Amino acid sequence: MIFDEELAGKAAENLKIIREKKPLIHNITNFVVMNYTANVLLAIGASPVMAHAQEEVEEMVSFAGALVLNIGTLAPDWIESMIKAGRKANVLKIPVILDPVGAGATTFRTESARRLINELSIKVIRGNASEVLSIARKEYGTKGVDSMHSVDDASDAALALAKELGITLVITGEIDLITDGERILRVHNGHQMMGRLTGTGCAATAIIGAFLSVDNDPVTASATALAYFGLAGEIGATTANGPGSFMTASLDALYNIDETILKGGAKIQS
Repeated sequence: MIFDEELAGKAAENLKIIREKKPLIHNITNFVVMNYTANVLLAIGASPVMAHAQEEVEEMVSFAGALVLNIGTLAPDWIESMIKAGRKANVLKIPVILDPVGAGATTFRTESARRLINELSIKVIRGNASEVLSIARKEYGTKGVDSMHSVDDASDAALALAKELGITLVITGEIDLITDGERILRVHNGHQMMGRLTGTGCAATAIIGAFLSVDNDPVTASATALAYFGLAGEIGATTANGPGSFMTASLDALYNIDETILKGGAKIQS
């Protein structure tokens, strides 16, 4: 298979700019992944902040390069914080990224994800196949936060939904799919061990946020971010003995991958 060398170079360029600028990434995310997500963002060279109180989200997001919304441990007041922060980000033209964790599992999650999509201008939605399908069609569901569908199952729905909403959709799986309704990219980086850790999808969303803070094209920002994260998983797996050591090794890989390694290892199919 032939991979896109130009996009591999773009991945390296995006990483270089992140490490130079150290953008603040504002996360309104879930309790399960806060620590891991923050460490991932620090490892790549960005600056994380986790702030969800309604009293400060508008002020906090005004300093940010991107806003990441994650509905993993959802509560009504968190949705209101997301709406407030998202509206402020929209006014300031700060990109908003949504992770609809568990959408399709319950009515509350699914309707909350749809409300965020309807009321905010969102650049990227990243989810597994079942989460994306649940946003597109009511009859689809998920098994908790795990996908019951493959990326291929959701590809046609993602293409149509992206075009309808004017949003870039990212479906992560064995091979990641990125589409804005016109363009389609696939990322072949990654390792099966990534599915053995909670929070890898959420971390992928946060990394997309960091890349989107330096790359105005949500399709290339998403693809290059996922290639980087997936490559770190591949490298981490070479020394890991299980999920615990894999988490440490993949974090180390995120930190140690430089532009040359990323340019040589990114597997983006255009």
